[in-house]
Amino acid sequence: MTKRSKKNDKILEIIPKIIEIFQKKPKKHFNYKQVSHALGMKLSEGKIFVMEALYELAEQELITEISTGKYALKIRYSYLTGVIDRQIVPKKTYLIPDDSGENIFIAERSLNCALNGDRVKIKLYPVRKKTDLEGEVIEILERAREEFVGILLIKHDVAFLKVDKKQLPLDIFIPLNKLKGAKSGQKCIAKITFWEDKYENPIGEVIDVLGDVGNNNAEMHAILAEFGLPYIYPQDVENEADKIPVEISADEIRKRIDMREVPTFTIDPKDAKDFDDALSIRQLDENIFEIGVHIADVTHYVLENDIIDNEAVKRATSVYLVDRTVPMLPERLSNFICSLRPDEEKLTYSVIFKMNNVAEILDYQIARTVIKSNRRFTYEEAQEIIETNEGNYAFEVLKLNELAKMLRSKRFAFGAIAFERSEMKFELDENGKPLGTYLKIPQDSNNLIEEFMLLANKTVAEHIGKQKVSGNKSKNFVYRIHDLPNLEKLTNFAEFIKRFGYKIKTQGKHTAVSSSINSLLNEVGGKKEQNLIETLAIRSMAKAVYSTKNIGHYGLAMKHYTHFTSPIRRFPDMLVHRLLTKYMVEEVKNVDAEELEKLCKHSSEMEQRAANAERSSIRYKQVEFMKDKVGQIFDGVISGVNTWGIYVELNDSHCEGMISIRDLDDDYYVFDDKNYCIIGRKHFRKFQLGDDIRVQVSAADLINKYLNFILSSVK
Repeated sequence: MTKRSKKNDKILEIIPKIIEIFQKKPKKHFNYKQVSHALGMKLSEGKIFVMEALYELAEQELITEISTGKYALKIRYSYLTGVIDRQIVPKKTYLIPDDSGENIFIAERSLNCALNGDRVKIKLYPVRKKTDLEGEVIEILERAREEFVGILLIKHDVAFLKVDKKQLPLDIFIPLNKLKGAKSGQKCIAKITFWEDKYENPIGEVIDVLGDVGNNNAEMHAILAEFGLPYIYPQDVENEADKIPVEISADEIRKRIDMREVPTFTIDPKDAKDFDDALSIRQLDENIFEIGVHIADVTHYVLENDIIDNEAVKRATSVYLVDRTVPMLPERLSNFICSLRPDEEKLTYSVIFKMNNVAEILDYQIARTVIKSNRRFTYEEAQEIIETNEGNYAFEVLKLNELAKMLRSKRFAFGAIAFERSEMKFELDENGKPLGTYLKIPQDSNNLIEEFMLLANKTVAEHIGKQKVSGNKSKNFVYRIHDLPNLEKLTNFAEFIKRFGYKIKTQGKHTAVSSSINSLLNEVGGKKEQNLIETLAIRSMAKAVYSTKNIGHYGLAMKHYTHFTSPIRRFPDMLVHRLLTKYMVEEVKNVDAEELEKLCKHSSEMEQRAANAERSSIRYKQVEFMKDKVGQIFDGVISGVNTWGIYVELNDSHCEGMISIRDLDDDYYVFDDKNYCIIGRKHFRKFQLGDDIRVQVSAADLINKYLNFILSSVK
């Protein structure tokens, strides 16, 4: 073969790769050096091969030379597929391409009935200078949702389901023979059956009647349905759970480590019924203790791919609304068979630690066990023992608390971040009506449980994550990962807190940055600006998610971390239990990572949906609590600022409402996102995150779940 033909072969080989480079970034201009770099070629090679390939592509009119040596993709029309996202920028819509290329702007007029989350095919418009890439939806490949919750309105023999405009821009027309008995004014769920014209209302049918507006059950079910979460449990799954025997066979006990005689107890919220975890402790020597972290062995009862498992996969998590728990598993399992109730023999998956007096782990064992809890403590009861040094199992509780404090101290020294936010809770009557509010503040008893659960999760993740299958490859596993903070957000945060006299490090070793954040959180404790600074610190952090790709957990300062301790309420924990069994008992060398990653992604998505539903139920109860207080004046603090208004949290009730920017009529206000404030253009009056403020309640709308304030006076 001649040198010339070898050169031609090389050019033919790289041409498809060069086209791909241009297609991924169709608005960008490239020279031969940039293309060479993208191909991983030396510049000397690039000058020979890439330049000729670029000439060839220009001759074929696939690219165009826009200036000497600079080329761009020559677009007539090209087509892309991806997912519609209406949340990247407020009031703007983009396509997130499947190929991970640049996001494409889609104007409202070009959506053609596509909704947020839909997978679509678009026509990409020719690139114009100094404009975003723009396209038009030409086909909806897959709907993110076809069912919508709203209020049915029937007037003059015409029925419509009025839907939140953030979900659907037009109301759904319902033929009168498709109402399923629903009456005007009721909350319903409807399914779209036909919609092809963006200018005309979609046509649908009622598939469920939730009940009257304002009815507590109807409203809670509507919140769940709004976020695509189940609000009833399938009867066939319940029936299958009813067949599971409660009795534990002698043969099963023989297969396990028997810990029924070891002092064991649970510590949970006073209203809990699903006890996932229990702790045991016994003294082995003068300074040596055996600590057992015992977790309900759900996967002994729920078999892979059975009807209960399939429902658990779909739900992925239990959902905790203000007034109820919507369980992942049937109640017979979650509250009875698997729940580690006192004085009942239970099957568990355990991490058993041998630990000395200074909380050093001398040894550990991961094994299936059988336990018998001696006592069910509430957090309040355990806290009383800690504070008084008295009560049943005082020695055990106090020793565990002592060790937990040492573990906690070591964790923070290693770089974990001490985010401890109080939670808003409601006092409810028997009908779910809020009578009052209070803050739930973490105490030693909460920290005791947290530390041993964190330790068990970390130990399980390390046990599997450090095992190698071939070369340097770890066994595939489910991790709980937390990425590094967003540097831009962290830098803005650091600049903002300077005005309060605080500072943090934004770069450097992990422990240096996290330690400076911890020092800041300690310093602001009890001060007026505490809530503001804690809120902004959390906003600078990434979200924790599930993944098979382990990058560690930044917030916990752990290289390996997973979720093992709550299989009754989280599907990833069930996955972890199964992987432990496959690797440790069945001696499976490795499992398929692709299928695991799909389940991780789904679980992360469902976790976010559940969190959104929980927040929505809190908003609803806040509005319900404040609806008889319209016209009253309260003191509060500015808890949020954006382009359309100021959010205010009331000092007494902790309810949050908004002052619309249009109600601030003394000036024209503009949003300053870097300084978390709005400023008047004429008089320079400023409303900033963290400012004290006095407001009057102007509206409490239960249907739209908003609480509106107007300004009374600023302190």
